[in-house]
Amino acid sequence: MDFDKILMDVGEYGSYQKRLMWIIVLPCVLPCGFHAYNQLFMAATPVFWCKEDKNSNYTFKTNTCIDINNETCESWDYDFSRYSSTIVTEWNLVCSKQFYPTLALSLFGLSGLFGMLLFGYLQDGFGRRPSFFIYLFIECIFGVTTAFANDFWTWLIFRIGVGFTIPAILATPNVLPMEFVGPTYRTTCILLTNIAHSISMVLLSLLLYFFRDWRHLALSTSLPFILFFLYWWEFPESPRWLLARGNFDEAKTILQKISKTNKKNISSSYFENLKVEFIDIQKIQKNKSNETYNMMHLFKNPNLRFKTFSVTFIWFVNTTVYVGLSYYTPSLSSDEHLNFFLVSIVELPTYILLWPAMNKYGRKSLLCTSMLIGGIACLSTNYPQLDDMWVLLMFCTAKMGISTSYVVLSLFAPELYPTVVRGLGISVSSVAGMIGPVVIPLINYIGLGSQLTLTVLGVLQIFGVFITLILPETKNCNLPQTLDDAEVYK
Repeated sequence: MDFDKILMDVGEYGSYQKRLMWIIVLPCVLPCGFHAYNQLFMAATPVFWCKEDKNSNYTFKTNTCIDINNETCESWDYDFSRYSSTIVTEWNLVCSKQFYPTLALSLFGLSGLFGMLLFGYLQDGFGRRPSFFIYLFIECIFGVTTAFANDFWTWLIFRIGVGFTIPAILATPNVLPMEFVGPTYRTTCILLTNIAHSISMVLLSLLLYFFRDWRHLALSTSLPFILFFLYWWEFPESPRWLLARGNFDEAKTILQKISKTNKKNISSSYFENLKVEFIDIQKIQKNKSNETYNMMHLFKNPNLRFKTFSVTFIWFVNTTVYVGLSYYTPSLSSDEHLNFFLVSIVELPTYILLWPAMNKYGRKSLLCTSMLIGGIACLSTNYPQLDDMWVLLMFCTAKMGISTSYVVLSLFAPELYPTVVRGLGISVSSVAGMIGPVVIPLINYIGLGSQLTLTVLGVLQIFGVFITLILPETKNCNLPQTLDDAEVYK
């Protein structure tokens, strides 16, 4: 059954899909951008010094753990000109505890890895709709309670709860357009999702100028999004998933609603004929659509196995580089707020140029080109003659390259996986991608004051280019439905 043909009949991208995108999907991307990066500023380490030193007759030293008597400091003072409070200043996470913020960031990424793995099973087993709202509820609740933590370890537990949900929620807008929107408009929806994510990062950089206390920042980036649960009844289940699971009647109800909202005149005989076709397919496949799929199905057949390994590696590269550049941003110069604003806003022009390019040139060539540009820009920051301004320019170029690559991959990867394991496939690839955010904070910590992180990110992108070259193009292709479809989808 060609579901893309059904979408063309009921409306590829009409009022129904636009309402779904603008009222539900796009706003729900905002808390992910906030929660993914507000920890960088909640756990910021301002200039500090031993409290005894400032009151002495000696010139006190900043960022030191030894006082004027060459003894270990027991208390510290901080520069509060940029932050009125962070978890570092509140709980004295310096000197012997300076690794705590790095540990928190790594565990934050690790929790997302496990959350994404579980989300794939929930999506393909119980549906896109309930899985999305379960995770959104967890994200909002833990995001709000973070602001009321009274010690580092409680705060860390709440942040792990938030991190558990973010990759999964971000993956939903990448899957839903594939299943509600026709081939012609998939690019539009993926770009809108990524634009919303970039806007959330720009808004976060602006919020930093108003909320300089970490508790206020946690509340301002969490509390408003509880209102999204008012949209529960407006969020439909994916009819493509329902058909793949053998539930024709429920899929028919949603398709009828889509056609009515899109003002498409669909006769009753249309769905009667569709049901006959559906039943015939069910008989041929011997009810395989009701089979419970697991991770091993991604590696069952040679062609799908090859795509799974390739997409997983490329997803790892893109996630690692995108998050790595964002995490590295505060290290560029003294004004971390301005840096974060600049590397966030440079993404937006990229999407404007990418919009027509993806429809004209396809996925594969753009993915290779953008990763190549990003890799060269990262490696060029090691050139010793570059001053701080040029390093920032190369850094922004690298961010534009990986932003482009990430958008293309968000569209490219779901098109390679068949419907019956699409959520699971994206989950597995995303889980591999989440290894990067776990490791990158450690690399930043080890390479503090050097270009080690940017070198690693540049090399990864160059390797990603070579892997991408051996994957098939998916522009304007019908999506594979079953595992057998995936084998002939070359």
